[in-house]
Amino acid sequence: MKNAATVTSAKVPMGQKIAFGLGMLANQMFPAALQIFMMVLVKGLGFSPLLWGIILIAPRLFDAFTDPIMGFISDNTRSKYGRRRHFVFAGGILMGIAFIAMWQLYPENGLTFNFIYFMVLSFIFYLGLTIFSVPYVAMGYEMSDDFHERTRIMAIAQMIGQWAWVIVPWFWVIIYDPEMFESAPAATRELSYYVAAFCTLMAIIPALFIKDESTLDRTDFTPINRSNISNSLSKIFASFGQAFKIPQFKVLCIATFLIYNSFMTIAAFSFFIIVSYLFNGDAGAAGVWPTLHGSVGALVTTFVVIPIIDAIARKIGKKKTFMLSQGISIIGYVLFWFLFVPGKPYMFLFALPFFSFGIGGLFTLMMSMTADVIDLDELKTGLRREGVFGAIYWWMVKFGFGIAGLLSGLFMAWVGYTPDAPTQPEGAITGMRLFYTLFPILGTLAAMYVMRAYDITEEKAREVSVALEKRRSEE
Repeated sequence: MKNAATVTSAKVPMGQKIAFGLGMLANQMFPAALQIFMMVLVKGLGFSPLLWGIILIAPRLFDAFTDPIMGFISDNTRSKYGRRRHFVFAGGILMGIAFIAMWQLYPENGLTFNFIYFMVLSFIFYLGLTIFSVPYVAMGYEMSDDFHERTRIMAIAQMIGQWAWVIVPWFWVIIYDPEMFESAPAATRELSYYVAAFCTLMAIIPALFIKDESTLDRTDFTPINRSNISNSLSKIFASFGQAFKIPQFKVLCIATFLIYNSFMTIAAFSFFIIVSYLFNGDAGAAGVWPTLHGSVGALVTTFVVIPIIDAIARKIGKKKTFMLSQGISIIGYVLFWFLFVPGKPYMFLFALPFFSFGIGGLFTLMMSMTADVIDLDELKTGLRREGVFGAIYWWMVKFGFGIAGLLSGLFMAWVGYTPDAPTQPEGAITGMRLFYTLFPILGTLAAMYVMRAYDITEEKAREVSVALEKRRSEE
């Protein structure tokens, strides 16, 4: 019996890539919707910045415990369905149900009740997200062992996943349209059903259509039972530590955190800058411009940036493409300083193609490079641990999202910006604009500096792949 799970070689059928990509749509749309919906906690339900911060960070601490366990379970599951599919299916169903339940909030129930209710349901939702996302991401890592095909798989997944960011910005328009809903909490209560139904359907598609071999006969897996998990918790977390210590993987995680955290920290600022700076605080006059900022940016990422990233990576390699794409994104952040022009809101659209290279290049390349690192780890350890690596990588992403929420509030408080105030203190909007430009530039430059240490080239990856194939043929 082979010591490592079978990895599909070379080309992957387009249908399989699309099935994986539809799962990515769910994986991105739930967090995207949460980003919009959670503003309602403050603006519609009276949550203080402190309570909002607790809600953002507490699930990340929960994930730090559940993600490693799910990674261990996913890597060692013996089933006729393979290691991942049934978890992806079950997790998709659970997070859909929990998402609906967590947004059934009514102002008349009081702040304390709503806070406790939302907190409890959010833990259930994030448990479902862990059960879904950890094995789902691992499925993508093991779909191919071809250096460039991995990038193509992740490019298609990101092209499909980006539609979440095309669609979700329009929720701003829907939620605050008085002709559609009597209040923002009423809007989120109803919209949660549609979001959950759509995302759940997308989430279970990979479980239904991506092929996976039976692992019932595997003898090298650690048996999954309560006593084994309880007795092996220290080993599970030690395995996480060992994986994170791999130099190439460490730099991928740190660079991802720096870029994603800085991007998400200033993401909410777009709305406030457009309304307060471009339209002098008149949200009605701003119309759909805040929505167009996110939606057009995502469309550019989908149809322009990601295909370019995929093509360039085949020519010059993944690391050089990463450096190039992030450098272009810095141009976009600089342009925003000059192209946010009062009275001419259309000007910021010219910065979006440059800005979009940041996130567009990030996950397409990082997930592909993580798959290359997993091969290197297998060569050194004899273990195939997609679940462990996926759990670590996506915990860094989720942790970045949580920290970003805290930093957003701190920055706004520091410059004295009050979201609902009719006028802002002198210097508050300028401070917001400075953070909007400088903070992500610093995060991106730091990530580029960290990534200098990444050394898995196409040549090295192919050498590892050949060595693994030789070992597998001898077992």
